[in-house]
Amino acid sequence: MGKVVILGVFVADTAYRADRMPKMGETIMGNSFALGPGGKGSNQAVACARMGAATHFITKLGQDDFAKLALETWAGAGVTPHVDQIADSYTGAAHIFIEEKTGDNAIIIAPGAAALIDVEMVNAHADLIASADVFVTQLEQPMDAAVRALEIARTAGVTTILNPAPAAALPEGMLGLCDYVTPNETECEALTGLAVETEADAAKACDALRSLGVKTPIITLGEQGAYLDGHGLIPSVNAGPVVETTGAGDAFNGGFAAALSDGNTPEEAARYGCATAGLSVTKAGTAPSMPSRDTVENMLRSLG
Repeated sequence: MGKVVILGVFVADTAYRADRMPKMGETIMGNSFALGPGGKGSNQAVACARMGAATHFITKLGQDDFAKLALETWAGAGVTPHVDQIADSYTGAAHIFIEEKTGDNAIIIAPGAAALIDVEMVNAHADLIASADVFVTQLEQPMDAAVRALEIARTAGVTTILNPAPAAALPEGMLGLCDYVTPNETECEALTGLAVETEADAAKACDALRSLGVKTPIITLGEQGAYLDGHGLIPSVNAGPVVETTGAGDAFNGGFAAALSDGNTPEEAARYGCATAGLSVTKAGTAPSMPSRDTVENMLRSLG
C-alpha cells in the first residue's frame, strides 16, 4: 500500500466496565478494568499500519510510562513515530466507561503533552506531510495545528481526510481543505445542524457538507455502515458478537485511509473501512482490536 501520514493524539485508555453509568456523587462497583493504548490519531495509525500502509504518526508525548506504552504499541503495529517528548508535561490519558450489556461507551480525554502540538511542530514536519499519498487528522490536538497540516497537504496535492472528532466548531475554510470528511451522526449534526438517522437524512447532510467545501463527505452510521456521498450506504460488516464499540470509528478511518493510499476507489476504500470497523468491535480495547490486512481481506472475500 501507499504512504499515510497522520497528525493526532495518543492517550492511555483506562477502561472501566460496569452495568451502568454512575450518577453524579454516586459510587458503584465495576466489573473489570483494563489499561491500553488509545487516542483517535494513534488508533487510526495502528489500524492503517496493520492494513499494510507505510504509516507515519506525528504527535507529542510526556516522558513517562504511558509514553513507553505508546512507543511499544507503534513498534508492534509497524507505525513510524515522529514524536516530541516533553519533560514537564504528561502523556495523555482517557477515562472510558463501557456499559457491559451493550458495549456502548462514554469517554473523557485529558490530552496532556499532545495539547502542546502547534503550528511550529507541523511546519517542522512539512516535508513528511507533503510526501504522503494520504494525510489524516482529527480534532483532539489544537485546531490551528490541524488546519496548518491540512494546508500543507492540500498545497502538495496530498489526499486529505478530516475525522471531525470530537465534535467542535471549525474555523471558516477548514472543510474546504478536505477531500474527505468522516463524521459520525453526532459530529455531522454539529457541523450541519441536521439530525442524521436515515439514509435520506445522510444524503441531505452530505449536501450541506459539500456546500461548506468538502469534496466527498462520508457519514459513519454505526451498525448501519457508512454513507458515502454519491454512492449511498456502504453496509456494515457483521463479524460476530459486539464486545466493545470503542475505536470503531478509528478503525474505519484507518482502514479507509490505507485503502485509498493503495489506489482503491472511494467506494472500495469505504468497504475496507467498514470491514475494519466490523472486525474491531468483536474484540476488547482500541488499538489491540485493530485487525490485520489479511483478516480484513478474508472477511471481504467471504462477503462476495
